[in-house]
Amino acid sequence: MTPRPAARTATDDTGATVRTGAVRRVVSLVPSLTEAVAVTAPGLLVGATDWCTHPAGLDVPRIGGTKNPDRTRIADLRPDLVIANEEENRAADLDALRAAGIPVWVTEVRTLDQAFRSLERLLTTACGLERPAWLDDARRAWQEAPSPAGPPRAAVVPIWRRPWMVLGRDTFAGDVLRRLGLRQLYADHADRYPALPLDRLTAAGADLVVLPDEPYRFTATDGPEAFPGLPAALLSGRHLTWYGPSLAEAPTVLAAQLAAALPPAAAH
Repeated sequence: MTPRPAARTATDDTGATVRTGAVRRVVSLVPSLTEAVAVTAPGLLVGATDWCTHPAGLDVPRIGGTKNPDRTRIADLRPDLVIANEEENRAADLDALRAAGIPVWVTEVRTLDQAFRSLERLLTTACGLERPAWLDDARRAWQEAPSPAGPPRAAVVPIWRRPWMVLGRDTFAGDVLRRLGLRQLYADHADRYPALPLDRLTAAGADLVVLPDEPYRFTATDGPEAFPGLPAALLSGRHLTWYGPSLAEAPTVLAAQLAAALPPAAAH
């Protein structure tokens, strides 16, 4: 008879106690965490959301969206662990999974440094994996990224329209942009994602508008026209908002996209 693996107890990013045995089956409710696990240990992932697009060709059962996961479907997959995020996922869904006897590990990521710590704990402590090489590559990429030239550029960063919403205080994407030389105009707002009228945004005194392609898919023909006279930087939302293997490419990708949007005098 094969002995049952010893139970392990650890504390997730929110301070909740998570009790597991050997983790051999993981369901992910967050696209960036899906990519992190799938790249580190491809056979570990047995379920992911409809929005989990990376790595390319990911072939696992889908369990719905981040805000409306199919909890019955998740339970049927018999996961040893569900991984989630305190911002991406609803507390009611996570509580229901716990009530069904499924261990849930919740991450909290609001800065780049916090992302590195959280990813390491998720992969090594929660999943029982070795620290992956890509995590060291990502740290190194940001440590070696050149410092932005000149004073910070004032930016307004919409993440949605109808209604218009922008990055506010205490966000991962805001910290990434700060490191790339931008001064986010609403970084001190009381809300993390304030909804503001367009006329207020256009009169805020920004040097540029930053338009990522997620969660709202801003494009060259959908977004810049609302900010006449302002340079518009169209950024990869995955590199701006995902915390996972894409972090190794993010400083180079995002810096190039920002430089392409700024007038020559502002880019030097």
